[in-house]
Amino acid sequence: MGSIPARKYSFESVKGFFLQDDPATNQTDFHYEAVNFGLIDRAYDTDTPGDADLTQWQRFAAYVRHLIETSPADTTYKLIYNGRHGEGYHNVGEAKYGTQAWNDYWSKLDGDGELYWFDAHLTAKGTQQALHNHAFLKRQFAQEKMPAPQKYYSSPLYRCLQTANLTYLHLDVPVDAPFTPTIKEMMREVMGEHTCDKRSSKAVIHKAVPSWNIETGFTEEDELWRPDHRETFAEHDARTHALLEDIFEHDSHAVLSFTSHSGAIASLLRVMGHREFGLPTGALIPLLVRATRTQ
Repeated sequence: MGSIPARKYSFESVKGFFLQDDPATNQTDFHYEAVNFGLIDRAYDTDTPGDADLTQWQRFAAYVRHLIETSPADTTYKLIYNGRHGEGYHNVGEAKYGTQAWNDYWSKLDGDGELYWFDAHLTAKGTQQALHNHAFLKRQFAQEKMPAPQKYYSSPLYRCLQTANLTYLHLDVPVDAPFTPTIKEMMREVMGEHTCDKRSSKAVIHKAVPSWNIETGFTEEDELWRPDHRETFAEHDARTHALLEDIFEHDSHAVLSFTSHSGAIASLLRVMGHREFGLPTGALIPLLVRATRTQ
């Protein structure tokens, strides 16, 4: 995986704003589309009598701006919309053979002659899941005045490229913050052993999304995936922490979009001290994140 730099920041999920971080919320039957993306209906210190006609999201966005503007020099905040890719052929493969057989044998192959899951692509269901989120976000931006992302990031794995495109392309977003994602190597799924988590070449990725940015240092071939070692939680969390440090150090935008994976999002939640919150394929979860520089 390469060396992980010394930590310069600590990260924390700021609680009390989204249902997803409330221990009373049952993650197994939670539907964010039905509850304004989970944003809690509450008052903020920045509310004024003139805010009566504003939506909950407009008042929350004003509060986040206030946090950013009034925080100490070593502290900042970002609102991050995290999306898990839609169903991929590897998900179908695991369901077909069962998790035990998948982990022991099938995941180490490129496919089974019927399904192909190396750097897995979306199934038809996965495509529909991403389009469902497209419609959801279109309503949120138009009706709830939820702020659109100012910067987009994606895992390099093919299913994420497809999901991000289907979710965000052609949405009505600000002209000064167009949908032009940056591909980040460290945003990918748990690495090793499973061929579905080995990425395609840089050339293949560029051909798929030629207008996107590929981060500096991105190698032509996947030099991180290993056939004989699967990342531990500790290893994954170390690179997630490094990913966040990179983004918080170099991106001043307040509202971001991440498109990644179940394991990547689980790692993100662990690093931030958020409760465990499993996402089905194609699901989204928002996070208000506080970063504090420690050195």
